[in-house]
Amino acid sequence: MNPYMKIAKELANENLETNKGGPFGACVVKNGEIIGKGSNKVLSNNDPTAHAEIMAIREACKNIKTYDLSNCEIYTTCYPCPMCLSAIIWSNIKTVYYGNTKQDAKNIGFRDDFIYEYINNLSQNKQDENILELKSMDREETIKEFEKFKNKEDKIIY
Repeated sequence: MNPYMKIAKELANENLETNKGGPFGACVVKNGEIIGKGSNKVLSNNDPTAHAEIMAIREACKNIKTYDLSNCEIYTTCYPCPMCLSAIIWSNIKTVYYGNTKQDAKNIGFRDDFIYEYINNLSQNKQDENILELKSMDREETIKEFEKFKNKEDKIIY
């Protein structure tokens, strides 16, 4: 077994014993060194965003003091959910190694399929308001900060 996936698996296994969250673990690796590890802490943290991949990314960024994880890879025990995929992309990780599939997660009660479907429908200008309503409001005011940022000379794009 891959040594990094083994660590992710061990983190997931810990959760089976502690009930801190679902059976998910992840680690971020840079140049062969683990810089961040995480397991699902949704239940213990009362935080729906505390997925293993997010926790590993947060720890990695803290440890190397940057928001940019270019040249890193992530090992996770399951195919990342849409939120985690977004976090992985935002952090500039380019390679994800995963163990279990989306279907495997669905088979044990974790459903991401409706989120993928919702996002797909948005791209076709369809919205399922039973899942989420997106309502535009006060753009004429909020756009002012965007305009200021656009002209800001010392801005940092991430």
